[in-house]
Amino acid sequence: MSERALQNGNAPDPLWVVLGDSTAQGLGAPGPHGGYVGQTLHELRRTTGRHWRVLNLSVSGALIRDVIADQIPQIDGQRPDLVTCGAGANDILYSAPGRLFSDLRMLLEAVPDDTVMLDLPLLSGFWGIVGRMSVPYITRINRVIRDVATDRRLRVAEVSRHFIPPWAGKFSVDNFHPSQDGYRDWSRALVEALTPAPAA
Repeated sequence: MSERALQNGNAPDPLWVVLGDSTAQGLGAPGPHGGYVGQTLHELRRTTGRHWRVLNLSVSGALIRDVIADQIPQIDGQRPDLVTCGAGANDILYSAPGRLFSDLRMLLEAVPDDTVMLDLPLLSGFWGIVGRMSVPYITRINRVIRDVATDRRLRVAEVSRHFIPPWAGKFSVDNFHPSQDGYRDWSRALVEALTPAPAA
């Protein structure tokens, strides 16, 4: 998808740039179209009547610092109509808390204006005690995402509010990545964040 987007850089169709990790690639679904990017792309095309293009810069296993160093610079020269960013799950496993929060704040300052950030799912009731113990930590991460996003007037797709129990069928066979059904919840969160609020 990314090569086609670059080759048609002068096309009038809107461009969506995706930043993130393996979830942005749809790992766990049968194919890319079953991930949250693929499902949201289908919805964007359906509701707008336009042939949205995708430049997916995400990398499986990416940490927040990788998004900052390797993915964001690739936006230079592009004129995206939409940028989304979802990262941080790998940092929970591989970065100390101090480094994670420092990198997260740097990311939130580095993303382009109007980027839509995805928060992280809360895994209460999944992975047993590990899932329960992770909830306060992930809640704190999500609070930072919301607070800094509010300061920068960025929108937040609240995956944590949509990707919730019952978990049956929502995870792939690796018990880490969402399944296509799970990514449907992620897509709903993103579509909701993209939908203009009704006039008062």
